[in-house]
Amino acid sequence: MSATTASSAGSFETVPFETVIGLEVHLALRTRSKLFCGCVADTFGAEPNHHVCPVCLGLPGALPVANAQAVKLAVRLATALGCAIAPLSPFARKHYVYPDAPKNYQISQHADPIGERGAVDLGDGAGCDALAGRVIGIERCHLEEDAGRLMHPPYAPYSLVDLNRAGAPLLELVTAPDLRSPAEARAFLEQVRSLARALHVSDATPEQGKMRADVNVSLRRPGDPLGTKVEIKNLNSFKSVEAALASEVKRQARRLADGLPIEQETRGWNEGGQRTYVLRGKEGAEDYRYLPDPDLPVLRLDPAWVDELRRSAPPTPAQVRARYLEAGLRRAEADMIAFDADAVAAFDALLAASADHEHAPTPAGLATWFTVEVTGALHAEGRGLGAGLPAAPLAALAALAARGTISGPTAKALLPEVLAGADPAALVAARGLAQITDTDALGDLVDEVMAAHPDVVAAARAQPKALNALMGRVMAASRGQAKPEAVRALLAERLGHASPD
Repeated sequence: MSATTASSAGSFETVPFETVIGLEVHLALRTRSKLFCGCVADTFGAEPNHHVCPVCLGLPGALPVANAQAVKLAVRLATALGCAIAPLSPFARKHYVYPDAPKNYQISQHADPIGERGAVDLGDGAGCDALAGRVIGIERCHLEEDAGRLMHPPYAPYSLVDLNRAGAPLLELVTAPDLRSPAEARAFLEQVRSLARALHVSDATPEQGKMRADVNVSLRRPGDPLGTKVEIKNLNSFKSVEAALASEVKRQARRLADGLPIEQETRGWNEGGQRTYVLRGKEGAEDYRYLPDPDLPVLRLDPAWVDELRRSAPPTPAQVRARYLEAGLRRAEADMIAFDADAVAAFDALLAASADHEHAPTPAGLATWFTVEVTGALHAEGRGLGAGLPAAPLAALAALAARGTISGPTAKALLPEVLAGADPAALVAARGLAQITDTDALGDLVDEVMAAHPDVVAAARAQPKALNALMGRVMAASRGQAKPEAVRALLAERLGHASPD
């Protein structure tokens, strides 16, 4: 596969090099407390330095204790990725001196990480059929504590340190150098995010720093050994990953084409300038002086416990999609719901509530209504699915429309109130919104409209498609309550059409 380069993420040109990409993905685990102490783990939006203690501040004499829930979540994701789980997995100290690391080392894992040798098939992702068979290896999954956060006030001659995040539990996934384009890197990240959310392992929200990626990229002539890799650090959105890779591939391709070497280094990403820039020379494992942490025992992971975690894990997005397809959903809608954990919870609740209604829509019909009308109404209100939905009233509204008690437009008009918890049957009764289905009453209404618009009637007799103009007038006269199918049949009969057009 040829490398692609770009000045922006959307404009590519082919170059005679193959792109080789590996990812290091950091997921903030969904635990109440940090990895080695009892401080609150989720500190997004909190006042700086308000959730710290002697352990996460690295004060002398403080002793860490491993968080059992973090270990459980790490194993759950590692098994879902097909990793082999190490029965003995030690913690290590990774040394570096930086203001956001108060101990001057990070507790991580080096030898024998929790999981090794997993894989992700990119074709299993939502809308990724074209990538079927593109299997990306997972070299390792390991636990480590997060560092603090540096803040750089504009134009100030100093930086600030917030250690709220120091010690928060992370699971790092390291891929093999198997990715071959920025688009594949983005597809991989999207699939990992969906999986982490579905398994309740991580919120995986890049905008809150709960999913971060470092990328390693190199170029080579097809068939040559791997080239010199460059790392790009701390990319906090999938769009940034794709754009940074495209920019860096273009930079390396120009240097190689000019006969210049690629330096092994760590680079940052300038979002405004859409280019990478040098941060520092790249460290190797020897620079970190890894050594076993003397304060923490080796994790002993019983194979029977690991198997029980594997069996009891929530279904993966691919498994949920298979269930939806079996229920009759169209592939596009199954993908749209199955790979969004909040959407799955809301739609499954709606399916369960709909089972109580004799005239409920089919699962496929309910999915169309859910993905178009319900999510559209929520978007208009600036809401998402995370807070859940009033499943029972929504199911009742869908059933009223499915059995013809109200029209589709009426159901859509009532959606905002029903999303707020209103009883749709009570709204229909109080406002007289029930659909008019009586043939005699509809016949009188059709006759009145035709008498009032002889020119439209003449046009409809000459051109059957003009019947829609009469349809609109009848529906308006009924305030949207006439049953459209009955109106169309009556108009076709009076116009002398063989069948409704």
